[in-house]
Amino acid sequence: MRAFVFPGQGSQKVGMGAELAAASSAAREVFQEVDDALEQKLFALMTAGPEDELTLTANAQPAIMAHAIAVLRVLEKEGGLVLADKAAFVAGHSLGEYTALCAAGSFNLADTARLLRLRGAVMQAAVPVGEGAMCALLGADIEKATALAAAAAEGEVCTVANDNDPGQVVLSGHRAAIERAVAMVKEHGIKRGMLLPVSAPFHCPLMQPAADAMTEALERTPPGPLRITLVANVTAAPATDPAEIRRLLVEQVTGRVRWRESMLALGAAGVEQFVELGGKVVGPMIGRTASDVSVASLVSMADIEAFARDL
Repeated sequence: MRAFVFPGQGSQKVGMGAELAAASSAAREVFQEVDDALEQKLFALMTAGPEDELTLTANAQPAIMAHAIAVLRVLEKEGGLVLADKAAFVAGHSLGEYTALCAAGSFNLADTARLLRLRGAVMQAAVPVGEGAMCALLGADIEKATALAAAAAEGEVCTVANDNDPGQVVLSGHRAAIERAVAMVKEHGIKRGMLLPVSAPFHCPLMQPAADAMTEALERTPPGPLRITLVANVTAAPATDPAEIRRLLVEQVTGRVRWRESMLALGAAGVEQFVELGGKVVGPMIGRTASDVSVASLVSMADIEAFARDL
């Protein structure tokens, strides 16, 4: 049994998609459709930069999605893959959940791009610059990270944002609380804490204004039926009902990305192969989480061709 998974923010880099577009009309069509939907030359920004503009949340989110869907479309066209025949589940890390829903047929490509552009913009605007922060805890399990967050909060927001794998947890909240958490890691038996170069404190209660905006957006553009079951970030459980998925996408803005638990749930459901499309970020996390599974990460034409041969 196979699951296709999709990366989140941080997997963007200048040059992304250039090789695919040069090699495949299927990829070029994806990038053109996203440019048209956003009325922006996003593909030019993806391939040529500048990096600081690509890294802006409102650009990075649709760019990462477009790259992953381009990989999927090339795999479908060049490799003859029908996703619903080859995958039992899809999942995506944070914004990757929208990519997963696009792959599963619940959102069309243009709507996915517009939703992610809005999501990036409202998440950026939810908290004034400098007031929030995030940090990665290395060598921390969820119990240690939760205890550290509680100790560092001191009346401010400081909470687990991403439970990525057994040794990597991300905290999010008020900047002062996150800085306290980084300073206190050794007291909690955690190897290292480092502030992340992000522009806002994602996946914590400070994002409530963004969640409200996404509630309205998803009422205007609701998810449709899925061809493949989604394992959702905030529940780490299967979801197929479009109304439930709409609610979970709103909860996801302020809620925890339960990636480690999601991957364990997929393993328990019988998934033996995980295929990451458009990045090499969540694949390594899965490798550190689930035992007795194989992980493939597809970015280049060579990756796609090798995977298609083995199907």
